[in-house]
Amino acid sequence: MTYLLGIDGGGTGCRAALADLDGRILGIGKSGSANIMTDMNKAKHNILDAVEAAFTSAGIDKSFINSSSAVLGLAGANVGNNAANLKASLPFKNAMVFSDGLIALQGAIGNNDGTVVILGTGSVFITRSGDKVRFAGGWGFKVGDLGGGARLGQHLLEETLLAYDHFHPSSPLTDAVMQHYENNPHKIVQFAHSATPSDFGTLVPMIFNYAAQNDAVALAILQTAVDQIEKGLDAIMSAGQTRLSLLGGLGPLYEKRLSPRYQEKLQKPLNDALTGAVQLAVSNFASKAAEHTHV
Repeated sequence: MTYLLGIDGGGTGCRAALADLDGRILGIGKSGSANIMTDMNKAKHNILDAVEAAFTSAGIDKSFINSSSAVLGLAGANVGNNAANLKASLPFKNAMVFSDGLIALQGAIGNNDGTVVILGTGSVFITRSGDKVRFAGGWGFKVGDLGGGARLGQHLLEETLLAYDHFHPSSPLTDAVMQHYENNPHKIVQFAHSATPSDFGTLVPMIFNYAAQNDAVALAILQTAVDQIEKGLDAIMSAGQTRLSLLGGLGPLYEKRLSPRYQEKLQKPLNDALTGAVQLAVSNFASKAAEHTHV
């Protein structure tokens, strides 16, 4: 018997789905982070742990791992030779290693044309027209990731200091941020100097909470982000496309803030990224495996 694997790995965790040749999921396993740019060896270890857990979940002997075919969608796979280096070390009979964004696109829109924007701590735009897939953005917090949580948090701290210096008007939100840092602007500077993107992202709930109370600074920060997102969509989304999904932790929070021309194209994702990986495994490997089985 030949099995298929769909694997979704990122900075916070890795999931593996074991499926039959029809794409029916038999078992799911989970493990730790699998960003192959951050730590290739750790990522490989966690990928294999998740795969073994999926086989165990399905009640299938792990000896079938070596004869399985896998599609892996992994953070860091789009950088340098990361994907090729990992693929060469995997035990599967066949493997394809893609960016985690590609399996998210497949899961969200299926085999249709369309565009997704993944909005979490960072951001990336992905669109597909026919066989052509294009990525845009996602260049990291320091030079990209517009609309992502890290950039939102950074913008909030900048506006707080501008209000403190009376360059910009203050608001209940900037007052709350100052109180959080003991009304000491130097503490904000010290925090920002060593903060990771995730650290900046911890400030995001404050922005959305105060925006719900019509706080002027919160609304302005979010409008800036929405404008950036829509400029990205203007650049990447063809006029004829009618399917748009906003993914990631922040995606649903932005939906109602988009202008009507994009709101009318919004559709809930059909499936998650792990399902997208399984679908790609079926389309790339199932027919070949079936032919081999019947020989």
